[in-house]
This record gives sequence, structure tokens and C-alpha cells, in this order.
Amino acid sequence: MTRPPRNTLREIEELPDLGIRLSDGTRLSARVWRPVDAGRDPVPAILEYLPYRKRDGTAERDALTHPWFARRGYACIRVDMRGNGDSEGLMTDEYTPQELADAVEVIYWLAAQEWCSGTVGMMGISWGGFNALQVAAMAPEPLKAIITLCSTVDRYGDDIHYKGGCLLNENLGWGATMWAYSSRAPDPALRDDWREMWLQRLKAEPFLPSIWLRHQRRDAYWRHGSVCEDYTTIRARVLAVGGWADSYRNAVPRIVENIPGAKGIVGPWVHKYPHFAVPEPRIGFLQEALRWWDRWLKGLDTGVENDPDYRVWLMDGVRPATWYAERSGRWIAEAEGATSHLPRRTLHLTGTGLSARPGPLAVRVRSPHHCGMAAGEFCPIWLGPDMPGDQRVDDAFSACFDSAPLPEATDIVGAPRLRLRLSSDRPAAQVAVRLNHVHPDGASTRITWGVLNLTHRNGHAAPEPLEPGREHDVTIPLDHIAWRVPKGHRLRVAISSAYWPILWPSPETAELTLRGGVLDLPVREAAQGPEWTFPPPDMARPQNVRRLREGRNSRKVETNLTTGRVHLVIEDDFGMVEDCEHGGRAGSIARERWTIHPDDPLSARGACHWTEETGRGGLRLRTETRCEMWSDRTHFHLKARLEAYENDRPAYEREVEDSIPRDGI
Repeated sequence: MTRPPRNTLREIEELPDLGIRLSDGTRLSARVWRPVDAGRDPVPAILEYLPYRKRDGTAERDALTHPWFARRGYACIRVDMRGNGDSEGLMTDEYTPQELADAVEVIYWLAAQEWCSGTVGMMGISWGGFNALQVAAMAPEPLKAIITLCSTVDRYGDDIHYKGGCLLNENLGWGATMWAYSSRAPDPALRDDWREMWLQRLKAEPFLPSIWLRHQRRDAYWRHGSVCEDYTTIRARVLAVGGWADSYRNAVPRIVENIPGAKGIVGPWVHKYPHFAVPEPRIGFLQEALRWWDRWLKGLDTGVENDPDYRVWLMDGVRPATWYAERSGRWIAEAEGATSHLPRRTLHLTGTGLSARPGPLAVRVRSPHHCGMAAGEFCPIWLGPDMPGDQRVDDAFSACFDSAPLPEATDIVGAPRLRLRLSSDRPAAQVAVRLNHVHPDGASTRITWGVLNLTHRNGHAAPEPLEPGREHDVTIPLDHIAWRVPKGHRLRVAISSAYWPILWPSPETAELTLRGGVLDLPVREAAQGPEWTFPPPDMARPQNVRRLREGRNSRKVETNLTTGRVHLVIEDDFGMVEDCEHGGRAGSIARERWTIHPDDPLSARGACHWTEETGRGGLRLRTETRCEMWSDRTHFHLKARLEAYENDRPAYEREVEDSIPRDGI
């Protein structure tokens, strides 16, 4: 038959619950958008494969994205992973061999459908971006291209678990999120046996922090799914996208520089798709993705292979704020590679500050344990006041090294590195490094940061205790960034021995002695104007919902003047909506409390509580999930509780308690 012109929009249909039966009999539930005539004129398939519930969890963003591609000649398939949403089976962990094998089976199933042309792409953000890379590394033949957003190539070193060998408190925070997410029931409108499935899941649901804390080194558990172990296994064409306000800043340049043909885009955004992300400017991400799919799934000449390898938003240095609606700057582009080829400037830490010339250094660092309260959220995602505030709060508890006023505007593009010569008076210690932009009035904005567990100074596979008093040479990589410091402003390197509540503290208060330091700063020739232009954002019609409760976000630091303890108290109420198309209701509230005494690392405690509500008609389903973590010198201690209710009557409850030995952390 005659194919429609490329720019012709096709009429589409939506299938809310297409069943995909796996070889072991498990039925996965898929929501599908596809052209109505795809049976006569087959189209490529685009798979998004998640545990976050297509019926309510991602429905709002799905509505903006998948119908848009479908109208342009694609079948978009949004699959609930095994044990989640409306799919059968049980989930035991993230990125398991079972999860990835299921995805491969789904890809072959899609390619064999009469409405599919036989080529498949995979797209996703966060979890979906992770498994897109991991599935691409398994090289299923129909998978020709992927678009991975806000993801990682290294599950140990660049995710929510560990950073620089330090334990991230997001390990508990995101574990609490999944404890809540996975506790929700299937939609009773789709399954008569929903209650039986729900109870089966509740009884089997894992408390993931217990699993993750049993792997404090970079062992085989973390090497699985880390595509940096062997980039050559990826044969699909890769477009990688990230955001400077997101925690996943490093994957895009690493992908560009290690996977042939890969392209990268990084904007000023938090952990969101860039056609509706903040801070602005947003871009026409769907149009950019369409060029990618048309080239690699349809074989059309869209010119994407001739695009610059690396396109990033160079942010103007601005005053510190816990939220930005927009970030001024300009798009810059590197034709080949990402940043490894850019020149680096050497600055020395000296007793008089940050200098182009070396000088003597003898500085002690013994930060109070609440240093880090100005860090903001590790991974801004919920749109509250989550960005790093004025760093003077934490600079006061740090050793600070300031440069002279810069003689010209300086574009920092890449990943700075700090090399230190130091000693510790304790066998375990951590060091946190912030590169800050100091304004003429003294305000301090965090540009980028990095941390190191000093027992991991020689690698993350085999921690080694420090010999107190012995000097060591260590390197701390800071996260990638693109930032312009104006003429006349200063740079500051701030070094602390604590970074709470981003990092769990070492078991003893350590004092570090700095004897030398060199900052390797990637400096690009100053951009004179925009070097790339993206189209403005476009998207499909928003989801039709009725708001039953508006959302709100709160973040407060409280000091108990009686006990001396400092608390970070967070509440994110995501509101409640009713889907006007199928009548389902969904809402949630997340609460976190992080507590520490400035003088006592063993006072550290994290507590999380989520409320999840779903239902339809007169049926109300709710789960309350709680968890806590604390530690002594030798062990981490965990406690979690799950309660499920049907129309406010108890349906199930369970408690988990665990103690896990500390291993160099």
C-alpha cells in the first residue's frame, strides 16, 4: 500500500490493558497507543518498561508523550514490570536478571506482532533509562535504538546507593519510596482477582535497603547491570539525556565518549522529561526523539548522525536559591566527544587560598556532623525547595580556599578533580568537596561537588582502614557541570569531613589534616553565543483529571535547643486526582525526618513514612509504609512496617527488622 507522507498525522487507538504472556505463563499488562491502520501498515514499536504503574503512577507524563509518537507512525507500549501495577508475578529487586530477561522477551514479542514493522526502540527516564541501557547491553536483535534519560552506567558509583564509596542516605529514602510504591494494589477494574494479587505482593514485597546495604563494596551485585563494565556489548544507537539539577549528571558524557555513535544532551533540568521539565528552558524533546526514531527505526535520513556529539546548556552563574523556575544561559556544542578533550586549568590549595602557584598548606578539618544542611535534595524530583541553598551555611563548617577575583568570565565545562594530600586521626573518615561560586557580596552558590570514603581511597572493591596520622594522596572527582562564572567573581573550594544528610557519617568523628591540594578545572573557551538551537516543546493533550486534593511541598531545618539535635523535616504531598477517563483515584504523601547531633555521628537517624491511596467508586485502598535506620560503631540497624487497608479496615500488616555489619563505612 502507499505509505502516508512523513509529516501526516495518523489516527490512533489506545489499548488500556493489552496482555503480553511470557514463556513462564506470567501475564504482563501493557498500555498501547498505535495507529488504527497499523495492521495494514505496520509501524516500529517504542517500549517503556517500568515498575511505576501505567494506570496511575506515570499516566500524567505518558499522556503527554506516547500519543504524540503514535500519531507520527509508532506503536508506543508502556509495560508494567512483573509484580507491579496490573502485571502478574512478583518483583524481588531492581534490575534483576529476571527483569531484563522479561524485557528481552517483550521486545521479541513486539517485533513479531502483525502491527509492528519488526524494529523496536526503548525509551525511559530513571529506572526506565537504566534498564534501556541494560537491555541494550543484552543486544536483542530487534532493538535498534534507545533513548535513555537521567540514568547511569555504574550502579555502584553513580546511583542512589553509594557515591565515592560513601553511603548515600538516598539508599534509605528511595528504598522507602519503593516500599510504598510496590505496596499498591492492581486496579480492580481490570482484574477480578486483584485482592488475591495484592495480598500475594504484600507478603512477598522486599524491603530493598536490607538488600542494598549487604553490598557496601563494588562487588558482583553492582557490576551486574553496570554497562560501564563493557560498553562494546551495546549495539543499539544511543541518545542520552540528562539535567544539571539532577543527580545523574555523569552518565551522558561517559556514554558519549564510550559508545560509538552515541549523542548526548544535558539541560538545566531536574529529574524530568525535558519537554515539561524545570528549570526552563525546555526543549522540543519529542521532536528531537522523533528524529532519532525515524533514523534508526525507519531508516529515514534525518541527519541525527551529523549532530554534535554533546549539546549542553551552559548555565550563567546565579545567586543561590532552593528553587529556580528558569536558568539563563546558552546551548553549547562539542562536535566530537564530550569534555575529555577540553583544556584543564590547575589551581593550588594554599594557606592563602586558591592560587595559580603552589604554596604551603597545613589546615585541619573537623566539621560538625550537621554540615551539609544547605546541600538540598540529592536528586531533585518532587518540585519542592530541593536545590542547594546559600553555601555559606556549610562553608562556615569547612576549610575554604578562595581564588582572586576572576579576570574574565570563565566557562567550567566538564568534571573537575581535586587531588589532596591528607591524613586522618581515625581509621575511617570521609571527605566532601564543593566547588562554589562566590559572589561579590559573599553569597556562595554550589557549582558541583564530590565525596570520598577514605577507606576506599585505593578502590571500591576492597576497603582499607586508614593508619591514623599517615599521609595519603587521594583524588576526588566532582560531578560534571557547565557553568559560567562572571568576571570579578571568585571560585571557592570548600572541604568538610561531614555532609549530612546526603551521606551517612563514619562511626567516629575524624579530624583531617590537609597538607597539599590541586584542583584540575576543565575550562572551555568562552562561548560567544548559542551554538545550537532546539525547537520549542511540543506534546500531546494532557491527561483529563479531576483534582481532589492539591499538592504541596515543605522542607524545614529545626534545632532542638534542649537536646542539641538538628532535624531536616521534609513533607511532599502529591495531592490526589481522579482519572476522568477510567474513574480511578490515586494520591500519596511522603514524609522524611533526618536527625543528627553535631558532635555525635552515632546519633544519626533517618525515618520515612509514606501514605498511598488508590480506589474507585466506593472502594478505598490505602497503605501506610514506615521505615527507620540508625547505627552503632559496628552495625546498621533497620526497621520497617507495612500496613494495608481496604475501606479503612486492616487487610494486612508486616514488620521487618534487620542489622547489617558496617564494612568500611
